[in-house]
Amino acid sequence: MRNTLYLFLFSIISISLQAQNTTNPLLAEDVVSQEKWVDSVYQSLTLNEKIAQLYMVQVFSNQTPDEKAKVVDLINNHKIGGIIYSKGGPVKQAKLNNELQAASKTPLLIGMDAEWGLSMRLDSTYSFPWNMTAGAIKDNALIEQTGRQLGEHCKRLGVHFNFAPVVDINTNPNNPIIGNRSFGEDRDNVTEKASAFMKGMQSAGVLANAKHFPGHGDTEDDSHLTLPTVAFDEKRIDSIELYPYKKLINEGLSSVMVAHLNIPSLEPRPGYPSSLSENVVTTILKEKLGFKGLIFTDALTMKGAANFKFEGLDGATHGHANTAGNIDLAAFLAGNDVMLMSENVEEGINKLSKAYSKGMISEERLSLSVKKVLQAKYKVGLNDYSPIGTYNVVDDLNRLRDDILYKNLMEDAITIAHDPSSILPIRHLETKRIAYVQLGDDDGSPFFNALKKYAKVHEVKADNLTNLIEKLQNYNTVIVGFHKSNESPWKSYQFSDQELEWLNEIA
Repeated sequence: MRNTLYLFLFSIISISLQAQNTTNPLLAEDVVSQEKWVDSVYQSLTLNEKIAQLYMVQVFSNQTPDEKAKVVDLINNHKIGGIIYSKGGPVKQAKLNNELQAASKTPLLIGMDAEWGLSMRLDSTYSFPWNMTAGAIKDNALIEQTGRQLGEHCKRLGVHFNFAPVVDINTNPNNPIIGNRSFGEDRDNVTEKASAFMKGMQSAGVLANAKHFPGHGDTEDDSHLTLPTVAFDEKRIDSIELYPYKKLINEGLSSVMVAHLNIPSLEPRPGYPSSLSENVVTTILKEKLGFKGLIFTDALTMKGAANFKFEGLDGATHGHANTAGNIDLAAFLAGNDVMLMSENVEEGINKLSKAYSKGMISEERLSLSVKKVLQAKYKVGLNDYSPIGTYNVVDDLNRLRDDILYKNLMEDAITIAHDPSSILPIRHLETKRIAYVQLGDDDGSPFFNALKKYAKVHEVKADNLTNLIEKLQNYNTVIVGFHKSNESPWKSYQFSDQELEWLNEIA
């Protein structure tokens, strides 16, 4: 009877833990061992060290000695929880990461913005196509493979969190900061691509992050510089902007980044950033959508948050120069778990510690966020941390199979946008006199050289439109190549007025 009872109790515990695993994306497969490790580490930390686990600090691998000393101080004396790496190089970052991890009492959680590859931040690393290109790909298995291989790059460099995929829906072509970072303007396609990318990356053991909650796609301002406004009603936001989050959360999304936005329909206080709004972070994300993963603020140094005047513990309204700790406190009280790139970590820790002592923050609330950070650390293997191998790093991040995948991605992304007369593919080449005209600001020679493999094609150039039209009279088919720089996703994609005029006259 006793054995039967024990077996019954064990079955209940197992079922309960399995149920938790389906709702909490931060739980590991060996959840019992994870819970023991998390509790043990939590109990070993002082109050300020627990709060410091909620801070992820920006680090450059090409930083100056003085900048490095400040980071080391934050690790040694304040016991911060994590690092988000920015600009530099892979070898330098690997070596620096080993050094900083060795100095940390609790292993550091490492994040990076690597939306299309580590090349978003690091030299000598791989760049997959921008999300806008990926949005044109028909085979979602290729997107999943991209997520997996990008995840392998992150893991090779000791990165545990990639702040991707971007799930903003690009319904505003004038958006100055999202644009090519979005999978497109269709919510279903964005969701499908983001889901495939997330699954691929998390299958490589790197945790995903959907951003920028609740949706930065339809804005005309950059939250790095100001506080953009999203003027839609709650019904529209729920049906469009929140749509990808609902699906990804149900599929095991590890984390969400909350944007700095002014959204009057979700937060009635004028100019109150969504990242500091309890309704946005707690009521909508945590309660309505049922999200139990890690919640990051967007960078708190961004003007969308940093310019906000927050009433602090002393009841006074502080200007920009004194708000750092108060912004952190407001972000935590709203429901965020991790303060990303705080303006003043030491002041932020002090403000949260005072709030805890005054009863503004309960032990239950603090332990919820700190233990989520520790759960994430266990899940990525930091309970058994080992340094990064620095040999052959650059080659490992630029593999032949990455080149093969890139080729397949670009081939699948080729899209015929409009061809009502079925001109493509061009047939009866023996009767065609084909001219090629290049527009745009980048080199079109690879495209032109490819054209010449199939037919006699002549490049036609002219200093003015009249001469161009005159030269084109000798041809019955004109191919125009519009080539734009692939250097940055933020470069303008638009035709100039002159190019539009030339296109119209050529047609």
